[in-house]
Amino acid sequence: MFILEKISDFVGKWMAVVVLGIAALSLFLPKSTLWIELSWVNYLLMVVMFGMGLTLKLGDFKLVFTRPKEITIGCAAQFIVMPALAFLLSKAFGLDAALMAGVVLVGTCPGGTSSNVITYLSKGDVALSVGMTSVNTLLAPVLTPAITYLLLRTTVNVDVMAMFLSIVKVVIVPIALGFVINKFFGKWTARAVKVLPLVSVIAIAMIVAAVVSHNAAKILSTGVIVFAVVILHNLLGYGCGFGLGKLLKFSTPKTKALSIEIGMQNSGLATSLAATAFPGLAMATVPGAIFSVWHNISGAILANIYRKLDCK
Repeated sequence: MFILEKISDFVGKWMAVVVLGIAALSLFLPKSTLWIELSWVNYLLMVVMFGMGLTLKLGDFKLVFTRPKEITIGCAAQFIVMPALAFLLSKAFGLDAALMAGVVLVGTCPGGTSSNVITYLSKGDVALSVGMTSVNTLLAPVLTPAITYLLLRTTVNVDVMAMFLSIVKVVIVPIALGFVINKFFGKWTARAVKVLPLVSVIAIAMIVAAVVSHNAAKILSTGVIVFAVVILHNLLGYGCGFGLGKLLKFSTPKTKALSIEIGMQNSGLATSLAATAFPGLAMATVPGAIFSVWHNISGAILANIYRKLDCK
């Protein structure tokens, strides 16, 4: 167990490099990872979400009642800023229906679990970050399909009910199961969570590998535009979150948490939903896969920058 914990700690610290390496291998040598089926994506994401549930405690949700203003602002910004940026960038770069659907899905999904880690590394308000991620995730079954429909209804056919059921199955049920197990078997989960980074990185790397390898030729043909949109989406999310925090006179730790929560998305969920909601649009899964790689790289860089900011 000790060796596994050390490996997990190492892999967690170098997650961006590991996922980037797998993505590059899958893009330029797709046959090396074609054995990972696209049908596995939902199950791999369920593993990640179950791991998130194992780390949650009832106290994480108490923040909704003790700091309702901050949580409300964070959730509202999450489901307004990122979807709006996704839609505007897709239009500005003239993306086709499939890529636009994928980018918008990244924008309408809740914040990713990586945001909590990056907030910690940035010396931000971790409690606020966990609170926002938890509440955003619980709101996702309703808000993600609804906002996606509003933005894409004239572009593609959006199956709202299929998206709702998929989010409940892939996100809510595994998180709830992990939460319950943590509640009643806390001593076991306290040991298990030490190897969660290893499990999560393997699952995320496999999701990226599956999507990239099965769409390698198409990504190479449209790669520059897709990468530009994904990178801008992420960076503008960070910037809008930071600007909003300063505008509302949040403390520096709170501003960091808001910035990171808005900029980092649950792109694994976006990839899963794209495959479920838009089965006829293969390229819709690509923006989420690219975002999964990029936001871990940008998050690590941002953490180094934010650490240098004075905490007030």
